[in-house]
Amino acid sequence: MSDRVAVNVSAHIAHVTLTRADKMNALDPAMFEAICSAIDELNTLDDLRAVVVSGEGRGFCAGLDLSNFSSDSEPMDLMLRTHGAANMPQQIAWGWRTLPVPVIAAAHGVAIGGGLNIMSGADIRIIHPDTRCAVMEMRWGLVPDMAGYPLWRGNVRDDVLRKLVYTHAEFSGADACAMGFATEVAEEPLSRAMALADEIAGKNPHAIRAAKRLSNALATSTDEELLLAESEEQTQIIGKPNQIEAVMSQMEGRPAAYPDSV
Repeated sequence: MSDRVAVNVSAHIAHVTLTRADKMNALDPAMFEAICSAIDELNTLDDLRAVVVSGEGRGFCAGLDLSNFSSDSEPMDLMLRTHGAANMPQQIAWGWRTLPVPVIAAAHGVAIGGGLNIMSGADIRIIHPDTRCAVMEMRWGLVPDMAGYPLWRGNVRDDVLRKLVYTHAEFSGADACAMGFATEVAEEPLSRAMALADEIAGKNPHAIRAAKRLSNALATSTDEELLLAESEEQTQIIGKPNQIEAVMSQMEGRPAAYPDSV
């Protein structure tokens, strides 16, 4: 735990909380580092089955804290790939996709700029209908560069995304859901996200991880590659103890019991 991000793990579910509530969880250098460290930490947990990401206080994340980025600051080398295919700013959003388990974002209050990107990195995005959202970068004469484009591809209609990028127009959580930025709206996003994480954590963990790998492959794979990937993943699952336990628990009307580690 840092003074920017808290990670609490219970019953195979990690709850990651942005904890800079006095600044509406705005992103400063320490927040970038803390989020990347939290993702690195989660990648080491063999017993993890789901992750929930939320923001403390009045909002999910208000985007960049510009007071921490002055003309005297040392410019970051954005071309440096610090985390696989991503640089550090991209990793705070893209990194959730690299985790082997489903990630659920619970957004409220504000999800602006980098905050919208962090939310977009989750597999499932639960948002309060009144949340203030925006693709904010053009306001500051910039382009979105925190992994938004690959994360929004396939979710948000192309012309709608172009309009929002070009104008940095604000939209609501309800609009975000209608346009594809969010999965569903809820009056209590965190409660809904935790309930959904609990449901996912009760499934065959090998099948859930395989399903995430297949889902991640959708955007860049050919039909032939996806057909083969389906077969390869299923071959590694079918008939194994966890898959048999999934069937038996259904037939016997009881919760499934899976080993703690994968």
